[in-house]
Amino acid sequence: MSHAPARRLIASAAFCATLAGFSAMIAAGFDLPAKRTDLSEADLKRVADVTRPTTDFSKAEQYEAMQAGGTTSIDPITEDSFSHISANIPFEEEQNFKLGNALFRKLWVSSPSSTQASDGLGPLFNARSCMSCHVNDGRGKPPEGGPSAVSMFLRLSRAAKTAAEERAIASADILNFPDPVYGHQLQDLAVPGLAAEGRMTIRYDEETVTLGDGEAVSLRRPHYAATKLTYGPLDPATTISARVAPAMIGLGLIEAIPDADILAHADPDDADGDGISAKAAIVSDHRSGKIALGRFGWKAQNATVRDQNADAFANDIGISTPDHPDAHGDCTEAEKKCLDMPTGVQKRLGAEEAPGPILDLVTFYSENLAVPARRKASFPETLKGKRIFYETGCISCHLPKFVTRRDTPDKAQSFQLIWPYSDFLLHDMGDGLADGQQVGLASGREWRTPPLWGIGLTRTVSGHSFFLHDGRARNLTEAILWHGGEAEKARNAFSSLSKDDRAALITFLESL
Repeated sequence: MSHAPARRLIASAAFCATLAGFSAMIAAGFDLPAKRTDLSEADLKRVADVTRPTTDFSKAEQYEAMQAGGTTSIDPITEDSFSHISANIPFEEEQNFKLGNALFRKLWVSSPSSTQASDGLGPLFNARSCMSCHVNDGRGKPPEGGPSAVSMFLRLSRAAKTAAEERAIASADILNFPDPVYGHQLQDLAVPGLAAEGRMTIRYDEETVTLGDGEAVSLRRPHYAATKLTYGPLDPATTISARVAPAMIGLGLIEAIPDADILAHADPDDADGDGISAKAAIVSDHRSGKIALGRFGWKAQNATVRDQNADAFANDIGISTPDHPDAHGDCTEAEKKCLDMPTGVQKRLGAEEAPGPILDLVTFYSENLAVPARRKASFPETLKGKRIFYETGCISCHLPKFVTRRDTPDKAQSFQLIWPYSDFLLHDMGDGLADGQQVGLASGREWRTPPLWGIGLTRTVSGHSFFLHDGRARNLTEAILWHGGEAEKARNAFSSLSKDDRAALITFLESL
């Protein structure tokens, strides 16, 4: 596991980051902390001690089953297991959670409408509600032959072409550049009177991988295309990347992890020589415009839960918010008819279709969806799998533990020992998972390490077992075998295990 100090990333000199097609020096001006400021020296030592990876696999660690600290849900396991409120939320805040839940499920309608507080959909869109993508607050999936791709969509963008564009990305002023006609993502739905932009099509090739003991595993390699395009072809420089909706649990706790504790594991130049080049995503906070650490989204393109929600409102549903005030969503200048469509802005309700209070409530809901308690954390097979998970090097990126800030705005998330199994940094995952799409400092081969908590309940909550950013993996074994690049050593170690040891590792993952 890399313990490179944060000063390697945030120094008085510049640090180097790999961008798509060029190497840029990132100016020293990113004012991110190298040390926690919310704790005393004694508490800093306590945190270091409690978050140090264990070497004792004879029993579960103290508090390990409560993987989200005091916020952990101990409700019975059902399809609603990702939809429970954090267990330590004060009673007086439950109303905001319930209101946020109602807005998260709300179906928006096109304008004009008699339901004026609910219109403004699109005009181009991928979903009518947040819940349409995050069914039961869980993970999205590919359409699997069906006509609808709801919960999965195509991101559209190109890399920088000019020195000025390179500087804009290097300074975190912009993440990338949209297609000149179709914008930031392909919208396959539209309001009445307007044609949708096109359709996503997927073709899979089956590839056989033989494991060390001779077992054959079939992996499916996806090929994506944007078809039936209404407004002409995509720009030749536009890349497409398929994304499924991630699970919603534990987001407020992730935001409450101190920057310094994430940055402490960054090692962009692999100075320690372990083959893991963990890189921080540096972005701009949507509200303040200030430099921030990206930690949400498949390429860590958003710094906060609110940023992630505002992006989804704008690009997925076509609803304006104070953070994205354009009521026409992802319509571009080339889509004039889209720009001429009526919007849902009601001046008596606010300047946006989803005014500040709506975004606030949806964000509160998103921040306080509880992580379920572990199952079978102390069972021998689980502990065996945990030991193998550690020994094969998986924790180099899937870092087990953090302690959240003591000074969080939401007291429920304050000073919690949590077990997300992620470092929230960017890693080169190899050619197999590369999408060729640059997002900020993340190259077309780099992805944020996703948290693993709740992964074992995917089928229970979401009704499927598709994993990775585009759902290509049909189970956890396939997901591991797609790992390459910096994760290739751990992937090869998994492949070399006996069948029983591989099964034990999967049992451990399913307990999370």
